Amino acid sequence: MPTPSDFEHMLREVALRVTSPRVAVLSAVHENPHADTESIISVVRDKLGAVSHQAVYDVLKALTSAGLVRRIQPRGTVARYETRVGDNHHHVVCRSCDAIADIDCAVGHAPCLTASDDHGFAIDEAEVIYWGVCPECSTSSSS
Repeated sequence: MPTPSDFEHMLREVALRVTSPRVAVLSAVHENPHADTESIISVVRDKLGAVSHQAVYDVLKALTSAGLVRRIQPRGTVARYETRVGDNHHHVVCRSCDAIADIDCAVGHAPCLTASDDHGFAIDEAEVIYWGVCPECSTSSSS
């Protein structure tokens, strides 16, 4: 688990000023992968006290723009944030409880990840979301 000084270093590396809200938001996202904004606000407020929704939204936008945080939004869900950036991983989402987990890139032959026509683009990433039912929801529905 990174320390507050690690988060400060991360912010400085991308030329962002180190502030308490930025450190708290970065820490909250790191501790709660795939958390939504409301969850992040709650964690930040537990750490810092009164922090506005807008301040957290602004920090999330700055962190996302700087590449420290990745924003994902599977169809039909609210935006979620994670600190796993810089790789081409995917996600699996539970249709029942909206739980999200990381999945590394497809292995073996994956024809659906090869574009049939790149339209002249230099494609460097594919975003895939797998949908299903998580183990907890599978167990509770079969009981």
